[in-house]
Amino acid sequence: MIAYLEGTLLKKEADRIILLANQVGYEVLVPLFVMETISVKSVGDTVSLFIYYHQTERQPKPVLIGFHLEAEREFFQMFISVEAIGPLKAIKALNLSVRDIARAIESKNLEALKRLNGIGDRTARKIIATLQGKMGKFALIRDEDADKPLPSEDFVDQVIGVLVDQLGHKMPEAKQMVQAAMKRKPLILNPEDLFDEVYRGEMLNE
Repeated sequence: MIAYLEGTLLKKEADRIILLANQVGYEVLVPLFVMETISVKSVGDTVSLFIYYHQTERQPKPVLIGFHLEAEREFFQMFISVEAIGPLKAIKALNLSVRDIARAIESKNLEALKRLNGIGDRTARKIIATLQGKMGKFALIRDEDADKPLPSEDFVDQVIGVLVDQLGHKMPEAKQMVQAAMKRKPLILNPEDLFDEVYRGEMLNE
């Protein structure tokens, strides 16, 4: 069984990467909170992940799921023990950090859990009923925002500059628009995508 991989980033997509390790390319699925840090890496960079290996009779094709910390992998194993949450659904659901999800479970915060992708009221209640009281360890994971790589300031400043100098916005307004766009879509890595998200946000506010 594969429990850990370290290698060269060969390709990255929205929810998965290909990691080249010992001349073998492994397709690894990653939750959004993991992809947020991998997204700033370039092809050829070194990536290391703890791996949850999933293969069953109903799912004969092996699925590799990657995490930065061993504790995150352990949380994932507990999370998929909840009725109606399998590994593939769990990958899509984990759009918040393990730390935040664990704290929501311990505090019985239904609204926070319902912000997870594909998790409705009924499933959120099942999560709390199954896992509440078992999340203390995971709630103590260091805040990932402290170490999360930030996007290049160059392109963020570039977009703010265009909004102010060319499009007539005041500096505080332009910064607020850009910050809101980055909050909605944290994986933005270039000025074109950032402009698109700023525009989308303005359309939603009209």
